[in-house]
Parts: sequence; structure tokens; C-alpha cells
Amino acid sequence: MSDDVLLTNATIVGRREVFAGSLRISGETIAAVDRGGCALAGAEDLGGDMLVPGLIELHTDNAEAHLEPRNGVRWPFPMAAVLAHDAQLIGAGITTVLDAIAIGEYQDRGSRRQLLAELIAAIRHARAEDLLRADHQLHLRCELSDPCVVELFEAHGGDPLVRLVSLMDHTPGQRQFRDIETWKRFHRARMGDEAEMERILNQGLERQERTVTGHRRAVVAFCRARAIRLASHDDTTEQHVSQALADGVTIAEFPVTMAAATLAHGAGLRTVMGAPNIVRGGSHSGNMAAIDLARDGMLDALSSDYAPMSLLHAPFLLSERLGMALPDALALVSDSVASMLGLDDRGRIEAGLRADLLWVRLCDGLPVVRAVWRGGRRVL
Repeated sequence: MSDDVLLTNATIVGRREVFAGSLRISGETIAAVDRGGCALAGAEDLGGDMLVPGLIELHTDNAEAHLEPRNGVRWPFPMAAVLAHDAQLIGAGITTVLDAIAIGEYQDRGSRRQLLAELIAAIRHARAEDLLRADHQLHLRCELSDPCVVELFEAHGGDPLVRLVSLMDHTPGQRQFRDIETWKRFHRARMGDEAEMERILNQGLERQERTVTGHRRAVVAFCRARAIRLASHDDTTEQHVSQALADGVTIAEFPVTMAAATLAHGAGLRTVMGAPNIVRGGSHSGNMAAIDLARDGMLDALSSDYAPMSLLHAPFLLSERLGMALPDALALVSDSVASMLGLDDRGRIEAGLRADLLWVRLCDGLPVVRAVWRGGRRVL
């Protein structure tokens, strides 16, 4: 008892309701949750601020952004990049993260192939040295048009940190880029040279036809043999959803159209949309607005994707804009994600579960992280 952590005078966001209460942490676990607004002697007083579950992120490429902070700029110390990434996540309230690392790429830049092994090695080393404040696991994003994707994936797919694998196709004419003109607009600012863009366009079309089907079969077979969860990515048509179901996919990431999202959700796939989409009021690439999916009761989880700061903010905006109950909105970034990933020991404020907790204060409607506990240890 002497080593227990007591938190009192908190507004606790439980799974079904919000109530005034106190909480006791023993070791890595929530030992007790008590109702009542009275402060306890010797406890840390939250002053009425909120106590919410630690956030769970299943798809962020933020680690890659730290290792390559600008296009063509490679940070020479991967461990430093991983630790900076980890600090940003904790500051955003993310206590469990699946670092989404690209396996292959859809253009011949080569940078992601080079980053792959370095990034995974740095994450593993940082875990072994107990340097990470969040719990880091892996989500391997397989770019199916890359000629080397199967070889690269098989080299890392058996890593015990791998909890999720997604099937991606960013070639022109497919999914998010089903409209070739949309693909051109997206890449024109990056390339500038029209001739080079046409070369890459033609290369992408040829690769898609030659490689994607066989690569998809190989990755799916590998994951099925090892019971690794599969996610589809950017489903756009009925055919995409049917293919996902046939492959044993359980998670639909960022469906592009309402038709695909409706079909996926109705078939039992768990739908994930971007928290930045909620915060910004729409998709940055002109796809479906995530709030529409939430309004229709078909949103199962949110991902911060490229903006860790969005993951806590988005549920509060859903509560404000749609009248969604705050426990249900926060479940989209905690309990629901834990269920999707088989993380049964976290995601709710409940006795017996892991003490992953956030002290949150609202400032002009913006949720601000004041303190973070991960596995009972204060890490911020």
C-alpha cells in the first residue's frame, strides 16, 4: 500500500458514464476506482480535471517523419529520432502505439526501404533499454506494388512486435488515386517535371497490373499462417470490401467512399478514420468526411495518422459537434481500438486493468494533457 499511487478529486471518464471519484494504482494496475467528490488525504488532487484512459494509436507514420524530417534529409541517429517520436506521442496522450512502418514504396525513391530496418532496430533497442515511455508495437504497411515487398515483409513479418499488417496500393488508378487526375494533382507539386511525372505514372500502372495480385496473396498467406491481424486500406468500391472479407481482413482503414464504408461496417469490419479529418472538418485529400461516418454510427476507431495531437482532440469535437456521449467518443481512441487489436488489458478505467491514464484539463474546449501514467508509472 505504501507504494500505491492515489489520485483524487477527479472527473473520471468511465466506459459508460462520467463521474466524480478517486482512483488507486498498485504496481502496473488500477487497483480500485471509487465514487465521490471528496479529496483523499495524501492523494494527488486533480482539482476536478478529467481522468481518461491512455490513448491507443494503431496507424501513425510519425516515426518515419522523425527519421526523415525533410524529403531527402536522413537523420543520422535513428535512436534519437525514435525517442523524439516517443516524447511527442506521450505529450499527446498516446500510451500505446503501433508504429506504422512502410514495407516497400510505390515510387523508386528507395528511402523507405533504407529506413525500414534501421527504424525497427531502433525501436527494439529502445524497448530493450527501457527508454520508451509509450508501449511501442509494430504495424507493417505493405505497399503491394513494390517488386521487393514480399521479400522485405518476410524479413520482418515474424517479429513478435508485429500486431497488425495492412494491405496498401497507392498506384495511380487505384483506391485513393482511382482518378488519375487526382493522382497527378497530388504529385505535381512534389515533382514539378511533367515528363518525370508521366514516367512514374506509366511505371505505376505497369507495376500494379504485374505485381499487386500475387503480392497480396503472399502477404495474406503469411499472416494467416501466423494469426496476424490484417487491415485493408483506402477501400473505395464494393469489390475492395469483398476482397478484404475473402482475405480475412478485420479492420478497414480510411475507407474512401461512404458506399465502401457502409458495406464494410455492415459486413462486420471495424472501420478506422483519421482524427485529423475530424479536427480539420474534412479530408485533406478530398475523400469522405469522417464526421459523416460517425454521425451514421459506423465509425469504430480513430487514428492520428500524421498528427499525434489530433487523437485526443477529435473525440471532444465529436462530443461537441454531434452530441456523442464523451465515454463513447473516447472509446474510439481507447477501448474500441484495444478490442480491435486484442489488447484486453487496457483501454478502460476499470479495476484490474493496466493503469494507462491521462490527466486532462479543458482549456477553452481544448483538451490539454497534464500528466500521463503508463503501466502505473508516471511518464509525463
